[in-house]
Amino acid sequence: MSDITTGSVTANGLDFGYLAAGPQDGPLALLLHGFPDSAHTWRHLMPELAAAGHRAVAPFMRGYAPTSVPEDGAFQTGALAADAVALHEALGGGPDAVVIGHDWGAFTAYGAANVAPGRWRKAVALSVPPMSVMTTAFFDYEQLKRSFYIFVFQTPLAEPALNRAFIEGLWRDWSPADGRDRTADVDHVMECLATPANAEAAIGYYRAMLDPSKLIERYAAEQEAASAIGEVPVLYLHGADDGCLGADVVDLGAVRAALPPGSRAESVAAAGHFLQLDRPDEVNARILGWLS
Repeated sequence: MSDITTGSVTANGLDFGYLAAGPQDGPLALLLHGFPDSAHTWRHLMPELAAAGHRAVAPFMRGYAPTSVPEDGAFQTGALAADAVALHEALGGGPDAVVIGHDWGAFTAYGAANVAPGRWRKAVALSVPPMSVMTTAFFDYEQLKRSFYIFVFQTPLAEPALNRAFIEGLWRDWSPADGRDRTADVDHVMECLATPANAEAAIGYYRAMLDPSKLIERYAAEQEAASAIGEVPVLYLHGADDGCLGADVVDLGAVRAALPPGSRAESVAAAGHFLQLDRPDEVNARILGWLS
């Protein structure tokens, strides 16, 4: 198994910290995390990608330490997609690169693959379906209850609420209640959100999601691409026991219809929202099979 190392790179005007594994000359596999999470979420997949010959790079997303906080306050999906495209360029990626995203990273992967299809051979998205499906699922009554945190994040209560106990509660609710110890994962999240600016950045993703005034025009093309049907085939995986976005509101048939031709959408049994950690062997096998 390949060792995981750390590094940094400048892309899209930001200094990105990242984890990496695999040969420097291998095809790039860019792995994008979500909330409340960190690049360490990919620790099981990265060695497998490296063993298959990929250069696996997992950046800390914009605003998540050690990555810098953007001065312009841009946290919309289009800005995230622009980051992924810029990282592809800065890391020397070719047309054989793949992009893999979970949660906010999934939104980012859709946008990056759609706005710059020539840069990516395939894509993988976990736990968050395309925007058209997400919008429909979001207004289900049971789902609105699960999504309470999104509404909290629109208020002045957001910053004081985003403490360790809150994050521990989300991890507990979103993954199966089977006694898994998530202490290390929460530790990594707290390191990423160690300063008020980092915490405000993480909340900023959700404020930009619901407040059009927070959208910046320079990312308009990437913003539009994030909700389009592109041409890069996508493997979509959703945990059957996801406590964040319930499998009961995610219609896999609708997901397939919202993805490019040649895509697949599948459920992973006994997996919650963090399926890459809940069922790493199975998720790794499905992703490697898709990419091979």
